[in-house]
Amino acid sequence: MSDGNSLGLYLRNRRTKLDPASFGFAGGRRRTAGLRREEVAQRANISATWYTWLEQGRGGSPSADVLDRIARALTLTEVEREHLFLLGLGRPPEVRYRGSDPITPRLQRLLDVLTYSPAIVRTATWDVVAWNRAAAAVLTDYGALPPDRRNILRLIFCDPRVRAAQFDWQSIARFVVGAFRIDAARAGADAEVAPLVEELCQASPEFASMWRDNDVRAHGDGTKRLRHPRLGPIALEYSAFAVDGRPDLSLIVYNPATAADRRLVLSLVEARTGADEIAD
Repeated sequence: MSDGNSLGLYLRNRRTKLDPASFGFAGGRRRTAGLRREEVAQRANISATWYTWLEQGRGGSPSADVLDRIARALTLTEVEREHLFLLGLGRPPEVRYRGSDPITPRLQRLLDVLTYSPAIVRTATWDVVAWNRAAAAVLTDYGALPPDRRNILRLIFCDPRVRAAQFDWQSIARFVVGAFRIDAARAGADAEVAPLVEELCQASPEFASMWRDNDVRAHGDGTKRLRHPRLGPIALEYSAFAVDGRPDLSLIVYNPATAADRRLVLSLVEARTGADEIAD
């Protein structure tokens, strides 16, 4: 249920924090700070009367389209837009895919501080868009791949080296397809994944068969076992985390499952770090 009074208070609060001059409105003497109600209504392309009613808590429940217009008019952030929908409709807005936005430097620094834990950030289309040195050493050297090849599904189904590294490729591949399907749906990225699905169906009959099964899986956490070309068999515990405010991104962190696995990973990461420092 929406709360008209809380919605009105929130709208007034956001409105009074905006600078009229930055939107092309005349400044000068105003009785209150910020935009006027009619100016917000003009920017949102709704009637000034209807907007006034919303601020006064007597306009009833606005539609999602109206709230979207108001959110743009008030230049709300994603978090503020979500709060507006919770107040106005009692639910968050539908997910809007934002696959083109890059990760922040802060998120990359978080990856980098995990010195001996391979970590990656992937999109809802399962493109790897960020990684640390440990991931490059233990999992895949994503930096050596063209950006359009840094896709986990393409690697699993189309790269013989990645396929050979899996202990049970069939189970891993089926799990990946099911988790990929649910991630794309959660992020509202069905249209964005359609070309990739078509490509993989053409390239891999196995993918086509698994995709037709319509299985869904939760990625959550678990254990990944690899036949590493330099380390031999290793096991990594992994956990997947949502990136706050970015439904299109997931952070996956891998930790060696045993003390022996940790020693192997440490030796490989340190060797790679030393080689990188010499190259620099």
